[in-house]
Amino acid sequence: MLPIAILAGGLATRLGGLTKATPKALLPVAGEPFIRRQLRLLSRNGFAEAVVCAGFLGDQIEKTVGDGREFGLAVSYSFDWPDLLGTGGALKNALPLLGDRFMILYGDSYLTIDYQKVAAAFAASGKPALLTVFRNDGRFDASNVIFAGGAIRLYDKKVKTPEMNYIDYGLGCLSAGILSSWPVDKFDLAEVYAALSKTGSLAGHEVFERFYEIGSVGGLEELDGLLRNRET
Repeated sequence: MLPIAILAGGLATRLGGLTKATPKALLPVAGEPFIRRQLRLLSRNGFAEAVVCAGFLGDQIEKTVGDGREFGLAVSYSFDWPDLLGTGGALKNALPLLGDRFMILYGDSYLTIDYQKVAAAFAASGKPALLTVFRNDGRFDASNVIFAGGAIRLYDKKVKTPEMNYIDYGLGCLSAGILSSWPVDKFDLAEVYAALSKTGSLAGHEVFERFYEIGSVGGLEELDGLLRNRET
């Protein structure tokens, strides 16, 4: 299984006071820090290595998770605080820990899918990057992907069109060379995906299970309730 990078370095401004002294990854979900649940989920899906890209209050994450042995994982850390590099820059900074090909998970995403199918789709695509997509139709957030005939025709978070019925699901795969050759050190991962989609270099893999996230108060409350109900 490929290593997986967890993007957990943002300021989480949408969560207001909840993240003033606590990083988003450590917000309690069904009674324990979210990242602990996220790491157990990844371990159950066959991952052996995870790299946490941490920023604001990242030392708290490292103190909570440690080396990952508790979760059946080898966890390492890459920091970009106080000079936040953006999601793309944080990954570029972490390349020495990630190897030639790796998967990327947003630090606020809880995705109950078959990750090994995603890795297999990436290997079979022959392309330098892959993005998982979900048929959204504007339900959970603004759709940002044109996906047709099993292929991504366009990904763009800034310019929306009526043909965008799909959304970035929160999980991707990338070849290190894409980031190592990126011309700047501070940038967003969305810029990379957008550029690749315009040259036909971004593979797409459709998933059918809805995503859960803790990036908003509503999302945090929804996942908390879901996991509490599963455990009762």
